[in-house]
Parts: sequence; C-alpha cells; structure tokens
Amino acid sequence: MTLIFLRAFFVILSSVAGYYVGSLMGAFNTAWGVGGAVIGFIGSLVIILIELVMRRFSIRNLSAAVFGLIFGFFMAWLLTSVIKLIPMSLELFASLQIILILIFCYLGMVIAMRGKDEFNLIIPYVKFVRQDKKEDVILLDTSVIIDGRIADIFQTNFVEGRIVIPRFVLKELQQIADSQDSLKRTRGRRGLDILNKIQKTPAFDVRIQEEDFPEIKEVDAKLVKLAKVLGAKVFTNDFNLNKIAELQGVTVLNINELANALRPIVLPGETMEVRINKEGKEYNQGVAYLDDGTMVVVDNSRHLIGQAVKVIVTSVLQTSAGRMIFAKLEDQPRSQGRQGK
Repeated sequence: MTLIFLRAFFVILSSVAGYYVGSLMGAFNTAWGVGGAVIGFIGSLVIILIELVMRRFSIRNLSAAVFGLIFGFFMAWLLTSVIKLIPMSLELFASLQIILILIFCYLGMVIAMRGKDEFNLIIPYVKFVRQDKKEDVILLDTSVIIDGRIADIFQTNFVEGRIVIPRFVLKELQQIADSQDSLKRTRGRRGLDILNKIQKTPAFDVRIQEEDFPEIKEVDAKLVKLAKVLGAKVFTNDFNLNKIAELQGVTVLNINELANALRPIVLPGETMEVRINKEGKEYNQGVAYLDDGTMVVVDNSRHLIGQAVKVIVTSVLQTSAGRMIFAKLEDQPRSQGRQGK
C-alpha cells in the first residue's frame, strides 16, 4: 500500500514539474504548461512501468552488471589514455574512444553477470565482523521442514546461526501443499505450519532468501549452489542431498545422523526390559522397540507377544537405516532346561 501512495505522489509531482518546465520554456504560456504536465504525467507512468518490470531482476544480477559497467568503462579509459599518445586526428580519436567504451562496457557487464556468484558483491545476512566471530548461515531443506523436528532442535539452542529459507524451497513446499495426493497435501501443510511456528518465535532469526538460479531446475542443486555462494550450512534429512552437498564441499547438518548419535549406547551383556510387539522374520523371533524407535530382535519370544520381558543383549548392528539390537530372554537357559526335563 505504501508503494501505491509513493507512485501516485511521484505521478502528481512529475505532472506539476512538467507544467512548470513547460511554462518556463513557453514564456509562461498556459498551453505550454499543460503540454508539459501531460508529458510529465506520461513520463512518470513509463518510469513506473520500467520499475515494475525491473522487479524481476535480482539485486545480485543488478549489482554485478553495474560493477561490470564501471570496470569496463575504467578499462576503456585506460586504453584510450594510451591511444591518445599516438598522433592522430581528433575525429579518429573520438571515434575510437566511443567504440572502445561500448565494447569494454558490454564485455564487462556480460563477464560480471556470468561470474556474479564469484563476485559476491551483495551477500545477504553477512556483516563485517571480527574473524573469530563469524555468523553461521543455515539453509533449510524442504524435507527437514516437513519433518518438524527442526523447531524443537532450534529451541534447545544447540544450533546457532541465522535461519535462511530460500524462496524456491517455499515454492516447492507450496506445490506439495496444493498436491492432489492427500498424503503429500498433508505433509506440505504440516511443513507450512512448522515454518509459521518458527517465524513466530522471537528467539529465531529467520529470513527469506529471494535469490534464485533460473538456469538450474532441481531444487537440491539450487540449494547446494546457494550454500556455496553464501558460505552456509544445509540442514536436511535427505540422504541424496547430503551426499551431493558433501561432494561439493558444503557442510551438512543431517537431522537423522543427529538422532542416531543421541540414541543410548547398548553393549552386549546388558539387561533391559522390553515389550514384544510382533513376530520377527526368522523362526520363533519376537520384535520389540525402544522409546527412541530402535528395533530389538529377541530369540525364542514369539509366544510372548504383548508381554513385557527382560532380555540380555547379545549383539548390536549399526546400519544406514539405524541401529538394531539382538537379544535373548534372560531366563532362556533355565526355561530350556525345564523343557529338556
């Protein structure tokens, strides 16, 4: 709404200025003044239209183009200063000067825009601070937002830094929330609720990153590219994104690896009490689960489904999917002995 009032004020001011300039040029003739006001009105509308079109250009692209223009003009000036030492006519020198300025300004703008990510002229969320107090920037992936545990992790203050959510991640989340598939739609809406919760928490420093990479189609590739540009870390639970980011030297905070690291350590020979929930894949096996979701496979416990029993850990297997514990019944030897009798 503020922009609308600002544009309207600009149109009125341009019309008044046009009327005044027209009156001056026409010796304060009313017709000249009206003509100037009309020209000022139309000119202001054209400028507003140009401003609306320029909204599609990112600040980084614009800053890179300006840098390239200045650099190209400077190089052309240096070269023409050298050429000026060569005896030639004034007309030839002026022609060469114009041609060199056009060529170098164009080349400077094109080269700067192609390498805009390396220039990093305007990097959001980075301030001039002491080298030993660098602020971390954390990019959130779509999968970790939908997961929901990210909000609880940030509330513990174990992870510090500025939370940055790319605009293309928000678009992907919106597409999932508008999906025809009810499961995807539910997941997408859950992710939007988590984001709303994070943004409304005063302790969280959350920013939306508008930068996009139109030449890159995949969201994961865009996320890795943005992380390299901003020197940021990627918070995700996507296994494939984790590997791609690590291969390109981007630091990854994987929520699943964190959860696995926080699971209690169980050693062979320890005793624990579990509830047998279902039968296992092998003969006469029972399966139980710890509070953190760790699977416990208990031998000779199929007949005890639904009961709480004490077991002794025999081995622990760590897989990519998590930790599995193998155990046997604590009173297994005695019961087998009674069965033998």
